[in-house]
Amino acid sequence: MPLREEFPEAGSDYMGGTCDGYEYQTIFAGSRLQASYDMVRQFLKEEGYGDVPLPKDAEELKLFRLPSRNKQLLMFEDNGYIHNPVKLLFPYDGRNKNTLILCVYNEKDAQHLLKFHRILERKAATQSR
Repeated sequence: MPLREEFPEAGSDYMGGTCDGYEYQTIFAGSRLQASYDMVRQFLKEEGYGDVPLPKDAEELKLFRLPSRNKQLLMFEDNGYIHNPVKLLFPYDGRNKNTLILCVYNEKDAQHLLKFHRILERKAATQSR
């Protein structure tokens, strides 16, 4: 059953990725960034996310990479392409430029949009100050 239809349970190991019941995360690493990106596109199509708009190619995807190497900034911002319910991120360390981190979020969660856009995280951080 495709991921979009039956989201994995917390702690499950689905297709080599990890899931906490809300966020599924896996890594794609090809010989070139375009190869990694092609793998991501195929995976999303097979898992029911073929309708999610994505950059046309790896060159366009690179335009979504944050220019900063400041690791503190990257802790609070997603470094890559974001379109609900998918985040396609570049690794924080920047060493492997051909690697992509795919995060897919459970759209059936009652607070999906608040979690996807990190509203709850920001609210908690503000209240703890």
